[in-house]
Amino acid sequence: MTAVEPPREDEKRRIFADLTPLRTSADYRRLWFGSSVSWVGQGMTTLAISLQVYEITGSAFSVGLVGLFSLVPLVVFGLYGGAIADTVDRRTLGLVGAAGAAALSAALATAAFAGFHRVWFLYAIVALQAVCGALNSPARSAMIPRLLPTEQLRAAHALNSMVMTFGTLVGPSLGGVIVGFAGYQTAYTIDALAFFASLYAMWRLPSMPPEHTGAKRASVLAGLRFLGTRPNLRATFVSDLFAMILAQPKALFPAVAVLWFGGDARTTGLLVAAPAFGALMGGVVSGWQSRIRRHGQAILVSVAAWGLAIAAFGLSRNLWVGLLCLAAAGYADTSSMIFRNTMMQVAAPDEMRGRLQGVFIVVVAGGPRLGDFVAGSVADLTSPLVAITGGGLLCVLAVAVFAVFARGFRRYDAEHPTP
Repeated sequence: MTAVEPPREDEKRRIFADLTPLRTSADYRRLWFGSSVSWVGQGMTTLAISLQVYEITGSAFSVGLVGLFSLVPLVVFGLYGGAIADTVDRRTLGLVGAAGAAALSAALATAAFAGFHRVWFLYAIVALQAVCGALNSPARSAMIPRLLPTEQLRAAHALNSMVMTFGTLVGPSLGGVIVGFAGYQTAYTIDALAFFASLYAMWRLPSMPPEHTGAKRASVLAGLRFLGTRPNLRATFVSDLFAMILAQPKALFPAVAVLWFGGDARTTGLLVAAPAFGALMGGVVSGWQSRIRRHGQAILVSVAAWGLAIAAFGLSRNLWVGLLCLAAAGYADTSSMIFRNTMMQVAAPDEMRGRLQGVFIVVVAGGPRLGDFVAGSVADLTSPLVAITGGGLLCVLAVAVFAVFARGFRRYDAEHPTP
């Protein structure tokens, strides 16, 4: 493992994202660009499918089922996708996942051109897309430590966070415009073509077989047992769950848009976009993080900052103040994610990185859904104010209590990483 170098003088003054990984590694640069294009395409398709389901059924419940058909395969296959990524050539697995996703987008386009509009078909495609994502994502993430030196991983994860957030922001907006002017078939076709950027990037990568070839297949349970014996890595997931379960206000945005701000669907759209904008800025303005050695401490501070920002949002009755609070929460969330991903890939051995990324997918996919349920339930029993502000403060309290017991996590040093 490459030793972590102390920050250079130029790094001490850096404010914006460190572009060193893009400058020094052609493989990572192609992978980053391919991911950027495909994330925008996926965002377009996600919105287009929701619009098409609603057009066919006229039912908001049917649109909600789109998320369920995506979530279940992602959670189930996320763990197995990570295990597979630890035993096969990760480049090959990434190619299979990207090619499958491209074929599914092409199937959507073909069906739209043919006038085949069936809800069951759209649900099936969504489920299969989730399976492809569950195979592709752990392989793609586990590749990065093989492409870059250890000291560049934090910067790479900051750049990756920008890709995901940019796709989340731009993809749906672009998809709505394209569907409105050129129809579903055009949006799906563009998405299918966009995957060629990802396929090309994967194709140009070097072969990445497992470094340890003793085991013929990786066990999901072995990965979970490994995580259970590594307190610092386990703490990255626990601390993130505090934010996602206790202080997740997204499900209440439609209600508070009307009750607190006197708005409508457009106001709800602003509330949804604000954390994403803050998350994007979290990647853009991430250069200062190169000076941080105590990554565990930084994660705890970031999660607590998320909770405080959400609590402040719950107290706001001015829309612009509320949007600012949500943007601050998004910034804190990205900061936490950058440090968490860096810890997972630096402190974990190569033969476990795929499985840890699989667990990460499950936590990230399932945590917010559970948080939506908690927020909705508390709001129904009490009020949105209690659910949002109380949840934010409870998140801060949970972090504070956890920090007392997780001494090793607080003291985690990036220059001497221990899992």
